[in-house]
Amino acid sequence: MSTKKNNPSALNEKAGISPPEIISSSAIHQIKISRKQQPSAKELIDGILAGNITALSRAITLIESTNIAHLEKASKVINGCLPHANKSIRIGITGVPGVGKSTFIEAFGKYLTSLGKKVAVLAVDPSSTISHGSILGDKTRMEELVKDKNAFIRPSASGETLGGVARKTRETITLCEACGFDVILIETVGVGQSETAVHSMVDFFLLLKIAGAGDELQGIKRGIMEMADAIIINKADGDNIKKAQLAKVEFNRALHLFPAKKSGWIPTTATCSALTQEGISGVWQTILNYLDLVNSNHYFVEKRKEQNQFWMMETIDEQLKNHFYIQPAIIQLLDSTKKAVQNNEISPFAAAQILLDSYFKK
Repeated sequence: MSTKKNNPSALNEKAGISPPEIISSSAIHQIKISRKQQPSAKELIDGILAGNITALSRAITLIESTNIAHLEKASKVINGCLPHANKSIRIGITGVPGVGKSTFIEAFGKYLTSLGKKVAVLAVDPSSTISHGSILGDKTRMEELVKDKNAFIRPSASGETLGGVARKTRETITLCEACGFDVILIETVGVGQSETAVHSMVDFFLLLKIAGAGDELQGIKRGIMEMADAIIINKADGDNIKKAQLAKVEFNRALHLFPAKKSGWIPTTATCSALTQEGISGVWQTILNYLDLVNSNHYFVEKRKEQNQFWMMETIDEQLKNHFYIQPAIIQLLDSTKKAVQNNEISPFAAAQILLDSYFKK
């Protein structure tokens, strides 16, 4: 007679002891409550003026929000910070992908903090036109700078904004200045010739290049070079030093073919290595020389005034566009008009005019 049933396998699972609860339910409840409690505009302003990075981050998230309900509160925060802004040096940094912008910014930022400066880095990453997502990996690239107590790195997605910057970069600058940062570094998307919007919000425009990216004629063709206050040939290290020196000479020749700048500044070229920190101090000295000139001839103040006027007009354009698309009548009419255009029943221009006429009549 078989004894299998009387002797169960040793592999059978035996009832054990339930593990103790490692997460406090009361703690979870408190976290949920605190997340629901949004700070008021005054609390955010007070926190920013006190140098609180958490308040600054939450305020930037607020102004970047596309929720109409957040608009009034965001406006209050910006207006509250405005009297404490305009006390920084704004530096735009651009260059094609692969030129080493993030590595350069980390080396440059670390050098500035070693001088006692408070540095804010506003890094703009391109958004996908398909998924609308963005990697936002600049903090990962700048692993040393992100740990610096005198530095603040804020990655933002470019969204549908052209010109290499995010939709609310200009307002973010104001908040960072009010928080006490005296150097603002704006890293653009880095898509080439369209990096123009950043020029309208910075005091100094730095263009990073690498050796072998084109000859003198190629440099002339790129309109972005006309905006640059300095061209820095990055990655001038190892076997690349000689190539970088030759590239410097070529770009220097190209710069002389452009018309003189209103500031009276003559753009310069230099080489550097973000990897070895060679030439980083020279970049800062170039910026200081520029500031001495534009402060003495009053161009610095005049340029800031022009930029304020430009961003007033840009804000009007943005608000009108947003207001247009949230009108119920327009939303309803837009669907039928789109179908008519797709079926070639009406031209895109006539369709646009119908929508605009409906909007202005309302």
